[in-house]
Amino acid sequence: MTPPDRQLHLNAFLMSTGHHEASWRLPESDPLAITKVEHYQHLARTAERGKLDSIFFADSPVLFGEVGRRPAGKLEPTVLLTALAAATQRIGLIATASTTYNDPFNLARRFASVDWVSGGRAGWNVVTTAGPDAARNFGVDDQPAHAVRYERAAEFIEVAQKLWDSWDDDAVLADKAEGVWADDTKIRVIDHEGEHFRVRGPLNVPRSPQGHPLIVQAGSSENGKNLAAQYAEAVFTAHQTLDGAQAFYSDVKARTAAAGRDPESIKILPGIVPVIGSTEAEAIKLERELDELIKPEYAREQLAKTLRLSPDDLPLDRQLPADLPSEDEIEGAKSRYTLIVELARREQLTVRQLIGRLGGGRGHRTFSGTPDQVADAIQEWFFAGAADGFNIMPPVLPSGLEVFVDHVVPILQQRGLFRTEYTATTLRGHYGLDRPGNRYAGAEAKELTSIGSAF
Repeated sequence: MTPPDRQLHLNAFLMSTGHHEASWRLPESDPLAITKVEHYQHLARTAERGKLDSIFFADSPVLFGEVGRRPAGKLEPTVLLTALAAATQRIGLIATASTTYNDPFNLARRFASVDWVSGGRAGWNVVTTAGPDAARNFGVDDQPAHAVRYERAAEFIEVAQKLWDSWDDDAVLADKAEGVWADDTKIRVIDHEGEHFRVRGPLNVPRSPQGHPLIVQAGSSENGKNLAAQYAEAVFTAHQTLDGAQAFYSDVKARTAAAGRDPESIKILPGIVPVIGSTEAEAIKLERELDELIKPEYAREQLAKTLRLSPDDLPLDRQLPADLPSEDEIEGAKSRYTLIVELARREQLTVRQLIGRLGGGRGHRTFSGTPDQVADAIQEWFFAGAADGFNIMPPVLPSGLEVFVDHVVPILQQRGLFRTEYTATTLRGHYGLDRPGNRYAGAEAKELTSIGSAF
């Protein structure tokens, strides 16, 4: 088959000791790696050695799951990105931040700062954060309704982008002879007043190297897809079947076009958990070894929370109950709820079997095989219109990423599907995206001098 006239985009989704929940129990794993900057710097350099587009860190403002189950807690990802920026030169750096439990000014400043520190390699994965536990950390009894969270997210992104545009690219003059550091006619208040936010601006950081950090989105509900079509430049998504991935890909591209954007300006990256061995039997053995280390009592507890059931409703050796809540009754993580239920129903899995399937990637596709077989699986979906690339989710770290970089990436390069060298210096450049223009360029600054002596 002739390769298409485009190349894959590959992002490494990094999670402590790996995506498999039992990865920390392997002899090779360091269960204390979650707080070791050196661990993440090694991973970042490994991904950069493979010429990957970017690395990515998930996050939530809540201690997630049972602490007995796997390494719990996370370093704040935008802080971590600054340490990784200093340890790398080209790879993109993406962090998750919630629009429900942050304010636009502080978050816009944080990502603009990371973009400056990294030389134009910052990306923001926009999430709305489901679950009452997170809400209670911010003095709220329960999460806002699903639709309200997405309405707030859309306005939040709009405000952040206005703030990033509040400085013209050439606002800073640094004219020593005339004693003028910046042209205050090229820095402006934004005077945003909306349903959820009132923000005057301007941002207190000059317009960053990328103009706007890359916007990533990961929700696959109807509201999530609409938000992606309006604002996202990359979408992280979970699919178990080729048909499902193709339908999602076509749907999001069509919504993007309907929103007045070029469908090529949004990259769809399904997750894949590659369990790699020198032979297929070796890969399957590793997968089984990991699955056997899962403690089912912890996993059943988490599955029960996701399905809004009691653990007693989920006997390990029976299939899911017939009378599960409908998707309309779920206020958080709707798309992941649907994926899990459809997987269990489609393959008639017992709860024990379902726990094993979810242990590697929480609903993302797990694929076990040789490097050639993994490359074939990636190529199949890429050629079939199901993906612009992949969110690589190694089951064990660092070894899973090292094997992928050293043995799968060269195969994709030989097939002409992936770069052999970086040709860009920014994250937008890696994804083939233009630097956005400034919406206010040429507009007269408003009342800037009233802000204070800093200007």
